[in-house]
Amino acid sequence: MRNFKSLITGAAAIMLSLSVLGQNSAPQPKPWPVPDEFKNMKNPVAKNETTNKAGQVLYTKLCASCHGKTGLGDGVKARMLKDFPGDFSGAFYQNQTDGEHFYKTKFGRNEMPKYEGKCTDEEIWQMVNYMRAFKK
Repeated sequence: MRNFKSLITGAAAIMLSLSVLGQNSAPQPKPWPVPDEFKNMKNPVAKNETTNKAGQVLYTKLCASCHGKTGLGDGVKARMLKDFPGDFSGAFYQNQTDGEHFYKTKFGRNEMPKYEGKCTDEEIWQMVNYMRAFKK
C-alpha cells in the first residue's frame, strides 16, 4: 500500500511538472537565414514620432492580424497558421538586426507574405522601427 501511494504521488508530480513546462514554453521559431548584405543593413529611417506613427498604421493594417496588436504572435489569424508567427517582444526578435527584419518583411517565406511591391522600402523600415517598440 505504501509503494502504491508513492507511485501515485510520483506520477502525479511528473504529470504536474510536464503540464507546467508545457504552459511556460513558447513555440520556437524555425531558423530563417538572412543574407549578410541584408543582415548588416542600417535602417535609413529616423526613429521619431512621425515615422513611428506611420509604422504603427502600416503594422496595424498589414501585420496585426497574425502577429497581434502588441506583437505577441496572437493575432486573430494566428491560430489558423501552421507555424507560430513569432513574439516580437522577446529577446529572440529584439536581438536581430533591423536589416534582418527588413529582409524578412520584404521577401517573406511560407505563410509570411512578402511585401516587396506592396510597400516601399521606406514603409518597411517604418514598420521595423515600430516593431522595436514591442520590446519587453
